[in-house]
Amino acid sequence: MAITNPTSSQLSQAANLQARIEKLQTDLASVLGGAAPAAPTVAPAVTTAPAAAPVASKKGTMSAEGRARVKAAQIARWAKVKGATAAAVPAPAPAPAAAAKSAPAKKSTMSPAAKALLSKKLKAYWAAKKKAKK
Repeated sequence: MAITNPTSSQLSQAANLQARIEKLQTDLASVLGGAAPAAPTVAPAVTTAPAAAPVASKKGTMSAEGRARVKAAQIARWAKVKGATAAAVPAPAPAPAAAAKSAPAKKSTMSPAAKALLSKKLKAYWAAKKKAKK
């Protein structure tokens, strides 16, 4: 709501409100222990200085050892929740450098017979589901 021709009473009321706002801001700053913010001024219609580009925050990374410690702690918490003993908690994994030297584990694959059986069961399941829908 913009007032184009304010009266003298409106101007004095606005000045009183501005003074109260500034007083409240200084009181708030003293309570919070910070410096009082500068009084707001009317911004110029055109700014001469370009706005500063926002600075990207640096994303933190965690070392492999740190991840291993976090993993071991999480496993221990779940073991505690599930009622397992602390002895059942596995030891943290070796450092990645040591793991890289060992031979990679063979990827487990499904036999062709198991694939065929699974495919047959899924086809029957979806056919029954489709038939029940009609």
